[in-house]
Amino acid sequence: MTSLASPLPHSTESVRSDVQAATSGRFAAYCQLAKPRIGLMVLFATGVGYVLGSRGIWQTAPLIHACIGILLSVICASSLNQVFERDTDALMPRTKNRPLPAATLSLMEVVIFAILCGVVSIAYLAWTVNFATAWLTFATIVLYALCYTPMKRLTPFCTVVGAIPGALPPVLGWAASGAELDARAFSLFAIMFVWQFPHFLAIAWIYREQYQQAGLRMLPGEGRAGITGAISTAYAILLIPISLLPAHWGLCGDFYSMIAVGFGIAYLWMAILFQLNENRQTARRLLWVSLAYLPGVMLALLVDNIRLMS
Repeated sequence: MTSLASPLPHSTESVRSDVQAATSGRFAAYCQLAKPRIGLMVLFATGVGYVLGSRGIWQTAPLIHACIGILLSVICASSLNQVFERDTDALMPRTKNRPLPAATLSLMEVVIFAILCGVVSIAYLAWTVNFATAWLTFATIVLYALCYTPMKRLTPFCTVVGAIPGALPPVLGWAASGAELDARAFSLFAIMFVWQFPHFLAIAWIYREQYQQAGLRMLPGEGRAGITGAISTAYAILLIPISLLPAHWGLCGDFYSMIAVGFGIAYLWMAILFQLNENRQTARRLLWVSLAYLPGVMLALLVDNIRLMS
């Protein structure tokens, strides 16, 4: 009797382990849908916009509500993006392990999850924050998931369209603070809008073969030599005066301006090196500097604004 019964605990344990592994895998898949690194950057930019819009008088609760609602919108937009790109994702090594091409989650699951996150996001923001933030967040979802995503198959101009929702997070935070959407809010939008072009062009160049294989038209000039680097340099030049707009409109002072110009020169230098010699090494250097630029400049803007308001 003992020998017959002894396998049962092991079988039960095996089943329990399988269930735990499956549950853990599905949770990881949902986290992958959410793109947490992008979500964190969006929340950081939202927080900066909220503090700047509050002009030194702000409360924690509205900021938390705004972050919750906006994070749900990021999850919605990212999930819809992966729904529409599930076929092309399966063709690229960098995306073939996403939940849909890897069949970790079903299409219906992801669609329902995305719609639920989107509806809850807009309703939550309208209820706990304000209607302006809710409408802007809705526009962000539509522009990213329904405009930018399908345009990637049609034209490199998709990058321009995609840069609009990509630049809206600090504006969402500004709107959440209750401040008027004026030139000061536009200056935050402009910095993020222009910053994105060298950043995304570097990514598009690094993975150009994969994008071409999947039928995504991400590089201007059909990827001809010199064009991507020249456009990156042009936007990096434009970014330096654009980055000084917050100081012009009184959001910060000389400390921010010096930091912004310093980062801008470094960003421009990497773009020039990329233009002069388009290869993976120069593209990756441009990408890494772009990843340092945005949090560095935003943090300097936040610190200088708090100093001025205190």
